[in-house]
Amino acid sequence: MRNAFADELTKLGNEDSRVVMLSGDIGNRLFDKFKDKHPSRFFNCGVAEANMMGVAAGMAMNGLRPVAYTITPFVTTRCLEQIRTDVCYHEAPVTIVAVGAGLAYSGLGPTHHACEDISFLRSIPNMVVICPGDAFEVRGALRAAMQQDRPVYIRMGKKGEPVVHKGPIADFKIGKAITIEEGSDVCLLSTGNMLPEVIEAAHKLKEKGISAEVVSFHTVKPLDEDKLKQAFSRFKLVATIEEHSLIGGFGSAVSEWLADTETKHQKFLRFGTPDAFFKKSGEQEYAREELGLTGHQIADKIIHALS
Repeated sequence: MRNAFADELTKLGNEDSRVVMLSGDIGNRLFDKFKDKHPSRFFNCGVAEANMMGVAAGMAMNGLRPVAYTITPFVTTRCLEQIRTDVCYHEAPVTIVAVGAGLAYSGLGPTHHACEDISFLRSIPNMVVICPGDAFEVRGALRAAMQQDRPVYIRMGKKGEPVVHKGPIADFKIGKAITIEEGSDVCLLSTGNMLPEVIEAAHKLKEKGISAEVVSFHTVKPLDEDKLKQAFSRFKLVATIEEHSLIGGFGSAVSEWLADTETKHQKFLRFGTPDAFFKKSGEQEYAREELGLTGHQIADKIIHALS
């Protein structure tokens, strides 16, 4: 995902002289192509994320299109006040890009985990929240974000994530989910880097004779309400899957929508991380297994819910 982001950013920089890159002292080699072509538009702001966000807000309010990038907890929680007051209050067109969402940096411990950021960011007025499911969605999300005259948060995985889409997404639109696989029994609504696990879950369900539709809900705010209406009217079970806390995340957003719209539904499941820090030592795959977020575990719980 991050390589796709860096490559697409360079292309956007070539197309628009207003594009400016701000880094929180990471990805220095990652952005070599951008720096080579646009050395005056790359700024290493150091491990001073709050200052970086203030700089980005100032640039945006003076006509530039800044992109602020670093590890998820440091570009969100560490500078949440600046995001809220400097960026969102002024509706400044800053694109905030977070790398290593959820448990992507699991091996580095809870300081580097990011299972609360969707909750924080979607609660701030004027903020758009996008969680791409693969590298092609990252490219589409970044291009769409740069067309917005408002703040946008893009939440990415780290590296090595499987590519789901067969090629570039020509019609990527903020707030419009993408159906990956069609089905008739259950609907799996995935957001962010859980998409490959959700596809695996759908294949496991198929082996048991259960037809699962897989939808990439890349935008958590605003939600694709038309897709939600369709899902809850057609399927006997709908599930949201995210690598984020069950409190305040994508599943919570859908739950709020259900309550607010008084939408009738049958079974609704939410998959996510619990209200606890993950303190065990291990990489992302291990953490997912421990927290019940692997494809086979998702499938097993859905089968149990249908029985």
